[in-house]
Amino acid sequence: MQFMTIRVIAVFVAIVACAIGCRFSILAADPEPIGTQTDFSAFWKKFRSAVIAGDKAVVAEMTKFPLSMPYLVKAVKNKEDFLRRDNEIFKGEANAAQCFATGEPRKESAGHYEISCPFKETPNDWENAPIRFVFEFTKSGWKFAGLDNVNE
Repeated sequence: MQFMTIRVIAVFVAIVACAIGCRFSILAADPEPIGTQTDFSAFWKKFRSAVIAGDKAVVAEMTKFPLSMPYLVKAVKNKEDFLRRDNEIFKGEANAAQCFATGEPRKESAGHYEISCPFKETPNDWENAPIRFVFEFTKSGWKFAGLDNVNE
């Protein structure tokens, strides 16, 4: 009787271990969040249009705070800070509206897209486009998450 109980427990442990192992192997594949491709396309269309139109309120709602900024530049803390610093973000080193009109974001990984823009003084120099606008998939959907200058 005791042998039978030990055997049942061993089988149960083996089944649980297999189930856990299978679950971890599925998670290790780093799947893209469900629906992110279509969600990003819709997000990008709305975000791009709002930036080109200069609709700061819509862009602020589509932004994750604090917004990461380039080296030695203070992060944008909240919506109010964002509305004050809008020109610095979208018309500083790059002209985002002009870049977004023709440029396309590229997928860097699951839940992460970027668009690289040229300096505003050389808007057609796509070979030298160091200004990156970063987008992340968050619990509340896609958000503008950061601005970076890869040269710094």
